[in-house]
Amino acid sequence: MVRGARQPQQPRSRLAPRLTGTVEKPPRKRKSRTEFALKEIMSSGGAEDDIPQGERKTVTDFCYLLDKSKQLFNGLRDLPQYGQKQWQSYFGRTFDVYTKLWKFQQQHRLRTSETSYLNEAFSFYSAIRQRSYYSQVNKEDRPELVVKKLRYYARFIVVCLLLNKMDVVKDLVKELSDEIEDYTHRFNTEDQVEWNLVLQEVAAFIEADPVMVLNDDNTIVITSNRLAETGAPLLEQGMIVGQLSLADALIIGNCNNQVKFSELTVDMFRMLQALEREPMNLASQMNKPGMQESADKPTRRENPHKYLLYKPTFSQLYTFLAASFKELPANSVLLIYLSATGVFPTGRADSEGPYDFGGVLTNSNRDIINGDAIHKRNQSHKEMHCLHPGDLYPFTRKPLFIIVDSSNSVAYKNFTNLFGQPLVCLLSPTAYPKALQDQSQRGSLFTLFLNNPLMAFLFVSGLSSMRRGLWEKCQEYLRKINRDIAQLLTHSRSIDQAFLQFFGDEFLRLLLTRFIFCSATMRMHKIFRETRNYPESYPQLPRDETVENPHLQKHILELASILDVRNVFLESTIDDY
Repeated sequence: MVRGARQPQQPRSRLAPRLTGTVEKPPRKRKSRTEFALKEIMSSGGAEDDIPQGERKTVTDFCYLLDKSKQLFNGLRDLPQYGQKQWQSYFGRTFDVYTKLWKFQQQHRLRTSETSYLNEAFSFYSAIRQRSYYSQVNKEDRPELVVKKLRYYARFIVVCLLLNKMDVVKDLVKELSDEIEDYTHRFNTEDQVEWNLVLQEVAAFIEADPVMVLNDDNTIVITSNRLAETGAPLLEQGMIVGQLSLADALIIGNCNNQVKFSELTVDMFRMLQALEREPMNLASQMNKPGMQESADKPTRRENPHKYLLYKPTFSQLYTFLAASFKELPANSVLLIYLSATGVFPTGRADSEGPYDFGGVLTNSNRDIINGDAIHKRNQSHKEMHCLHPGDLYPFTRKPLFIIVDSSNSVAYKNFTNLFGQPLVCLLSPTAYPKALQDQSQRGSLFTLFLNNPLMAFLFVSGLSSMRRGLWEKCQEYLRKINRDIAQLLTHSRSIDQAFLQFFGDEFLRLLLTRFIFCSATMRMHKIFRETRNYPESYPQLPRDETVENPHLQKHILELASILDVRNVFLESTIDDY
């Protein structure tokens, strides 16, 4: 997966790791980093079976060029400092290798969103930890080596978060805390506060979920929210839906004061997980009874490519959007997820066009010189640091699936489909009931419904913990609800065909069914009584056939009964609107 634009001006620790980048080299032992990394990656049990031979060669070639470039660069230090021509040939060779490395990275970007690459990184970092490569660092009076060790821990934590290895994350956080305490005690450096900020960020991040699932011994169960093999409701035989597939996703986070780690907010992380498949070991699948070597060999399931953009400027966002649009394959869908602060119109407009309803905020730090002065002088001008619905019009020339989680999400229901391509916008509530405990810093309720609908249902029902057995029972019932929602959508006679065009893709099908479950739940809840408390969509869904369907409402009440929280929901909802 590819990390988006980095904003150094944001209030984040400069010590926190980026989401991608080269792995820092541990103190050198007998083997080179390349030999060690390849040995660990290629010898890991399931990883080798999941990685095609061509991609393994790409990794090998990249590591070779990387090591070669570093060797030549380090060799430049040994050249004599006198004379004028001795260095030219060495410099030329070094420059040529770096050029090859740069071109190689451009041609072979691992923009695959395949979790196998994260597993490789996990194997590499785990080997460093198991072999205690940094064990001697604390005995030396060199703070730069300790910082290297701390950054290793921070990057390892990011990889474990993305792999949902929360048990390992908690161990690493404890070790990192001890290392930071020792570092601040031994060295009086300026970055002590920033390292403590890193620790606070990751501690808040792993505690963001509002509900705990507990084993019988009260240990916390680690739940996965990736798309499992049986996660999305299956299509009925003969069901007519589109053949589009989700290829690219832009995941954009620009919410103020939301818990984050590195350049990943809680909302971004949850949507990232919702667009990932549960890792599947192809070797183990081949050993299933009845699975033949040739015809029945399982096909590799691909994840959509993703760009993660944390607080991008408008120009950065548009650049990534245009690049993704350009590279989108035929019969594919581009998904845009916006988790951002709302920007509202400043006054009444003479017309109601795509730039008259506001939108969501983009980062203004790099473009602030003239923009604010103009805005203050003339309120009739549009906000230049806002992504307006009209800004997305050019990209509706291809199938586009938009999710907006914002206090001004409704600005995007004023779309016009100019080019006749499939277009759907799922829009969050613009406000939540005051009686609901404010959890905005720990992530949006709407995004939580799209990522983990059962956890969101428990939260709005006032539950903060649950035993594993009851959790699994409710998950099974929720799968039944999703199947029924899928039938409601496909059997509807008045639904806009855009929804069905996207329904052939597993990820989008699951997002649509979860959206309807979210909307139906909020409409039945006793404290969600204002229109702005409900999600909306473009095009509008036929409410009587979907979010207010009596059959679906009966299911929600039954789920509430299983949890013994039926008292927080309305019994006869349609009559009470």
